[in-house]
Amino acid sequence: MIIDAKKYNGKCSCGKSHAMITELAVVEEGVLNKFDDYKKEFFPLVKHITAIYDENTYKAVSDRRPKVDCEIILCPENLHADEKACAIVLDKLKDETELLVAVGSGTVHDVTRYCANQKGLPFVACPTAASVDGFCSSVAAMTWEGFKKTMPGVAPKIVLADVDIIANAPMRLTVSGFGDMVGKFIALSDWKIANAVTGEFLCEEIYSLMMKATITALDCADGLAVRDKKAIEQLTGGLILSGLAMQMMGNSRPASGAEHHISHIIEMQPAGLGVSSTALHGEKVGVATLLLLEEYHNIANGNIKWQDYKQLPKEEVEKVFGSRLVDSVMEENANDCALNIKASDVINNMDKICQIIANIPEKDKLLAIYEKLGAMKSLADLGVDEKLKEKLFFYSPTVRNRLTLMRLRQSAKI
Repeated sequence: MIIDAKKYNGKCSCGKSHAMITELAVVEEGVLNKFDDYKKEFFPLVKHITAIYDENTYKAVSDRRPKVDCEIILCPENLHADEKACAIVLDKLKDETELLVAVGSGTVHDVTRYCANQKGLPFVACPTAASVDGFCSSVAAMTWEGFKKTMPGVAPKIVLADVDIIANAPMRLTVSGFGDMVGKFIALSDWKIANAVTGEFLCEEIYSLMMKATITALDCADGLAVRDKKAIEQLTGGLILSGLAMQMMGNSRPASGAEHHISHIIEMQPAGLGVSSTALHGEKVGVATLLLLEEYHNIANGNIKWQDYKQLPKEEVEKVFGSRLVDSVMEENANDCALNIKASDVINNMDKICQIIANIPEKDKLLAIYEKLGAMKSLADLGVDEKLKEKLFFYSPTVRNRLTLMRLRQSAKI
């Protein structure tokens, strides 16, 4: 699979111009063996290259590692995209480095793109697993001083995704990527609903690109279950397109909605919820997607009484997030995107909202696929108390100032 990202650059039918940094993505067997060829084509003058791995990905590509003059190999134990990992990389980078190469899954890529931005360097993305959708993102998804946030990063100029390596990655990583991908059913619905209720800008080209990639991922589930390389290629391509969509939009709106907010709040481990999970990002997104599919269809059936939106007071936010995180949460929500929304704004658009929800799968359809893949299906699977579901629904919208159906639901009567 060859994805010419340059075709998404420039004027769009939506009336805006999309600025792309990524020029090419290659998803094929053995592509890492051609690293030198792509380096000569896209970085002909570069001499000093640093590759960043963790110990697991370093072993995974032992027979096809890119030829570089410096390698930084991170310890995978308790490795996160946070200030600690970034400090290690920045400390080890040589002054003469001209290009970074990320060889790994999501964490390695987020750390690399953050460090690339800090140093003003380009980078090449070499995914070793189809585990997340952020390979082409221009922002880094970080847990910074305990708060889950997006921080300035650099999108890769090229992506070299070796299907041989990705197909041999632990199945759990592939299933995690599938969970991250099907989460777009919720993210895209939230975007459409925000457009219907408030007129928030929506690019139909980006929306269609992402919905097609999401449906393709759903359709290749049978192949993923048996590590079929064509299915792996399709899933990886969809995850890359998700990152390209974020580049086109300039933010994560096309790929992240209420399902990611639930994942984020679990990852933040707020003191008032007592949640802690060792599940992968895509596993948490996948479970959140199941929960929200059920809830969104429930909302479409009229089982809710809408009220004018009211922002949560700082006192209540602090009860959940604690003194460690409350200021970051309040800062995120300083200009609350839903503040002026009245109950009538939602009620008058319910027909549109119901039509949007009707176009996403029912929970049972997705649940059957999860069972086939051996995916996590519940909060209990994530190591989270099932009794916390309603609190996760209610408080998770506060982790990101983005209009979602769950943010509107925050002020409604259930």
